[in-house]
Amino acid sequence: MSDCLIPPHELSSLESGRLADPFEKLGYHRTVDQGKTSGLVRIFNPSFRSVEIEHDGGVTPCINNSGTGCFEALLPNPQENLVYRVHANLYSGESVDYRDPYAFPPVLGDYDLHLFNRGLHYRLWEKLGANFIEHCGITGVHFAVWAPNAQGVAVIGDFNAWNNRSHMMRKSGVSGVWEIFAPNVHPHASYKFLIQTSNGESIEKMDPVARETELRPRTAGVITDPTPHVWKDQAWESTRHQVQSDSAPVCVYEVHPGSWKHRDNGNDFPTYVELAAELVPYVRDMGYTHLELMPIQEHPLDESWGYQVTGYYSPTRRYGTPEALKTFIETCHNAGIGVILDWVPAHFPSDLHGLDAFDGTQLYAHQDPRKGQHPEWGTRIFNYGRNEVSGFLIANALYWLEEFHADGLRVDAVASMLYLDYARRHGEWEPEADGSNVNRAAVEFLKHLNAVVAERCPNRLILAEESSSFPGVTHPLDKNGLGFQYKWNLGWMHDFLSYLAKDPLFRHYHQDLLTFEMSYAFSERFMLVLSHDEVVHGKGSLPNKMPGDFWQKFANVRTTFAYMYAHPGKKLHFMGLEFGQLSEWNVKGQLDWHLLESSGGEMHRGLQAMMRDLNHLYRNERALHELDSAYEGFQWIDFRDRDKNIISFLRRSKTNGKDSRREIVVCVFNFSAVPQHGYRIGVPSPGHYEEILNTDSETYGGGNVGNLGGRNAEPVPMHRFPHSLELSLPPLAALYMRLTPE
Repeated sequence: MSDCLIPPHELSSLESGRLADPFEKLGYHRTVDQGKTSGLVRIFNPSFRSVEIEHDGGVTPCINNSGTGCFEALLPNPQENLVYRVHANLYSGESVDYRDPYAFPPVLGDYDLHLFNRGLHYRLWEKLGANFIEHCGITGVHFAVWAPNAQGVAVIGDFNAWNNRSHMMRKSGVSGVWEIFAPNVHPHASYKFLIQTSNGESIEKMDPVARETELRPRTAGVITDPTPHVWKDQAWESTRHQVQSDSAPVCVYEVHPGSWKHRDNGNDFPTYVELAAELVPYVRDMGYTHLELMPIQEHPLDESWGYQVTGYYSPTRRYGTPEALKTFIETCHNAGIGVILDWVPAHFPSDLHGLDAFDGTQLYAHQDPRKGQHPEWGTRIFNYGRNEVSGFLIANALYWLEEFHADGLRVDAVASMLYLDYARRHGEWEPEADGSNVNRAAVEFLKHLNAVVAERCPNRLILAEESSSFPGVTHPLDKNGLGFQYKWNLGWMHDFLSYLAKDPLFRHYHQDLLTFEMSYAFSERFMLVLSHDEVVHGKGSLPNKMPGDFWQKFANVRTTFAYMYAHPGKKLHFMGLEFGQLSEWNVKGQLDWHLLESSGGEMHRGLQAMMRDLNHLYRNERALHELDSAYEGFQWIDFRDRDKNIISFLRRSKTNGKDSRREIVVCVFNFSAVPQHGYRIGVPSPGHYEEILNTDSETYGGGNVGNLGGRNAEPVPMHRFPHSLELSLPPLAALYMRLTPE
């Protein structure tokens, strides 16, 4: 046998890890040496001192050519497919015994790679990343990663002592995908990809499709246990189409899991098990239909609140394992609660271990900073025009909906995706060829996303946090819309909070802040929101946004929620608002639950009691939710009484199918600090109008001004209606009056 059967320049490539296909040189090959056909096994690992090959013909020692760590053995009687094991002694004194990963053919076929390169592989997590499979009759882990501009890629992990020469990967043609099948790798092992870039750098990267990761500050992927979760939420799954229809009530409790409530023994984040035991019963008791979790995908920095994602396919380990998250969602479903996950396809952080410059180039983002660098957040912007990138994100959305049974996704920062000039000055952005500032690739991505979700995961809620007036966000795709189910109504939120901040003495100058929104309320399907963004960064808590003394602040808050729940649109509010949290939200702390237990906590307990009643009332009263997105469900009674700061309107249900009659709830709001007695408003029908909500109830912390449970309509025409009610209106309060027909 010659001193070195592998040419020196190829040996150098092995040593540097810069071979597109190390399988051509390593593993088993039939070869001709000195005119004789033999079988050649080649192993490369500089940490090995000696190597033997065990095969069906016995055990053959290898030669360490020139001491390079390139071990070769010539075997007699060459076979077409040799089955063998490697026995190696290390310089450290340890020994290893394993099946050679270079003895196995490729796993990925042309069809999978074709779908991936076109952005159409909708179960990408089953092909890229780390997956337990059986290959050639052997169980092991298949590793695959997209890195088209790399000169070489290796898997390193605790299963190979982080050795970058044990599992050098092969490049699959022109797909840009590198892969290797590794026997003898077990669940829970940690791993990364070591990438050799074209400029000579070696960089360690977390697997973009890792389905489990280490707890920060560690950044490796973790090989997930392949044991499937046995779902027990079939009853919920069978009724999702009803509870998430446009005519169903939707009131969402937005939660940051790590700061809702800490463990009793310190400031550690709660686990999914603990959240299932405490958060789920609380949400159910309070009457919310859905729970929205701020981003639970892996992220390195707590203070990013999860919005700077590095592990798009990995639930953060802060709260537990992927299996624990599935059990938590299952617990929610069995309690009758839907789960919406916050999702961030708009941008990603520039952390070195993440997607940034993944293969030495801006693979996932635009190389041009005018398109690829976010000026406000210092993050990278996805290149939606690259098929593999859009496919990565669309498959990721499906991953959370299919694998975790999520009931919806709230898509973060849609406006920043839609506009090329978002947060940019003149000269800092490049328009489309037609001069437009609309990112056409992002528009097509969002349409593709919503089309695929509608087809593969029907009845899910895909919500757009979209702050501009971009047309057709919730319009159907066949009407040239983007296809979202709902759009966050941030215009309503800004106008309403601006109005509430005014002293009641001066609110009559600003009543258009209340009424303007109704001019566009049905142009989209809206969700009304009071989110986490309104109680951070110096914006103050909700009570402290309000004018007046402590009593007046809470009266304003009670009226705020009553107005929100009466107004057309689905509802969402952030945790802590339901009991009047007084301090700004702090991601490192927890909610001020002690306010409910203190001797002076009557206002907090009263507000919480009202929110519980309001949620259940909203769910039970068809008129308050069935026609949220249709003009037929709303009618002004009077919006012109500026002098008294009073507005009133009707909410109507669909017809009941028996006598074509609609249920009616009259909603009246006194935004002044002065009670009004003998105040008359018009109503459409005779009958008794039961007072089903009075935010001034003593139970809620109010002064108990009211209407003794209801009023009968009188045949006195008012506000274009043939009948009217004479009411006592409490100060800074809201009334709901339900018609009981004669």
